[in-house]
Amino acid sequence: MTHYAEMGWQGYLAEHRARFQEELVEFLRIPSISALPEHTADVRRAAEWLVKRLESAGVEGARVLETGGHPVVYGEWLHAPGKPTALIYAHFDVQPVDPLDEWDSAPFEPTVRDGKMYCRGATDDKGNLLIPILSLEALLKTEGKLPVNVKFLLEGQEEIGSPQLPTFLDANAALFTCDVIVSADGGRLGEDPPALIVGTKGICALEIDVWGAKSDLHSGIFGGAVANPLHALVHILGTMRGADGKILVEGFYDDVVPLDDDERRLIAEAPFDEQAYKAQLGVEEVFGEPGFSTLERSWARPTLELNGMRGGFQGEGIKTVLPAAAHAKLSCRLVADQNPARVLECLTEHIHKHTPPGVKVAVTPDPGRAHAYLVPASHPGNKAAHAAVERLLGRAPYYARLGGTVPVYEVLLRELGAHAIAYGWGCNDEGQHAPNEFIRLKNFEKGQQGWCVLLEEMAQKVPAGEPAARGA
Repeated sequence: MTHYAEMGWQGYLAEHRARFQEELVEFLRIPSISALPEHTADVRRAAEWLVKRLESAGVEGARVLETGGHPVVYGEWLHAPGKPTALIYAHFDVQPVDPLDEWDSAPFEPTVRDGKMYCRGATDDKGNLLIPILSLEALLKTEGKLPVNVKFLLEGQEEIGSPQLPTFLDANAALFTCDVIVSADGGRLGEDPPALIVGTKGICALEIDVWGAKSDLHSGIFGGAVANPLHALVHILGTMRGADGKILVEGFYDDVVPLDDDERRLIAEAPFDEQAYKAQLGVEEVFGEPGFSTLERSWARPTLELNGMRGGFQGEGIKTVLPAAAHAKLSCRLVADQNPARVLECLTEHIHKHTPPGVKVAVTPDPGRAHAYLVPASHPGNKAAHAAVERLLGRAPYYARLGGTVPVYEVLLRELGAHAIAYGWGCNDEGQHAPNEFIRLKNFEKGQQGWCVLLEEMAQKVPAGEPAARGA
């Protein structure tokens, strides 16, 4: 302890850099794919690996908890009286690796090229997950204590939508009592300038099926005499959104919380080059709901998108057929305070109202849905993260939102009554869910420093609630 105390956590992290990288390699080699039943045992093996790693870092009460599906890993260090309790969230399951032939190296054999470690799960989320554990070890080995109380909630089912997590948290809420949640999942929008994510969108989706005659028909003999399901579907879809991008579904915007002046100011402060954005996407113009900037539309306004259509003849050349059926898939990204169930009701009512005569229609909502999540920029956890990033990188981060969906944030807020602060150190360009996923090793190392600084800042900026109950 004397040797470590003299070097401080910075020196400890530097001295053990090579060991930490080797441990990341060991962790990444476990093919913990939650979506594939043949890897169920691997997901549990990753959980057991984490229990041992938490114990070696000095975390107490580390254990695997059963959920009825893939497990959760818990651990705690609760010896900072009068200080807040931070719950560290992350996940150790990973996506499947297909298409395999697009990988430049074996997906579960970590390979370093140009300062990047390539492997499935490298950035989503095993690299990001391991970082805070290493940071806690450095603090405990050098200072003998942590600045705040800490608990861990590490799950093995995030990549399949965390199906058992809400029920599990409802039954175990007392164990996970905390003042703030810090998520090691997710990535930064880019390496520079730094950003803090304060919001994600919700989601709901549905499929529309339209039927006409009992079979495909000759378009010359029967055309003009019976309804064409493709035409009917196009008509229905055409009533749902105006040519200017505004959604025309009655009731769709009813519960949307308008952007206030402060929110619009924070979004406007985010660095954004619209010309570069268009060039990157290969489009001549941006498009969307009138009255809002591109970032406002992308980050903070709801959407309705047609994701796919099928029906009729799809092959080469011409086949003069009047199809018997047509189908479409739609999804909506939602914002506060939209309820996915209510939005699906509005969509269903609109579709039936605008279905032309001569066809039958069915609407099938997708069971996967999530509410939007928004944490105030002024939240004490965000203030601590803002101060930590500025202190570490020498420049203040800006506040950003994501057009994508992170369902677990809203689940954590609903079940535990605490906001989650996003504090991942991977970047969004590191191939999450794709072949050749990687993490930049310099960010893997910088993140270890970042978590030490964050916990120090939280000790000063996050108020402590009731004393945390010991779970061990």
